[in-house]
Amino acid sequence: MTAIVNVFLKEGVLDPQGKAIHHALDAMNFEGVEDVRMGKQIVLKLTSNNKEDAQKEVEKMAEEILANTVIEDYTIELV
Repeated sequence: MTAIVNVFLKEGVLDPQGKAIHHALDAMNFEGVEDVRMGKQIVLKLTSNNKEDAQKEVEKMAEEILANTVIEDYTIELV
């Protein structure tokens, strides 16, 4: 089983990387981009075949090390 963890800054937290990307897109004449938020994706290959147990374990990983939950949110997808 594979777990995909997407980590991104919470709404209201300044995102200088996102602003830099947005500025670069504007400078390259890409139109129609209202805002850019930068994040990260972590892909975990798991040995578990139990989706419920895997979800709990990955949530624990996200809370303890993968995301800084003070300023970041995350989503988990199991495939």
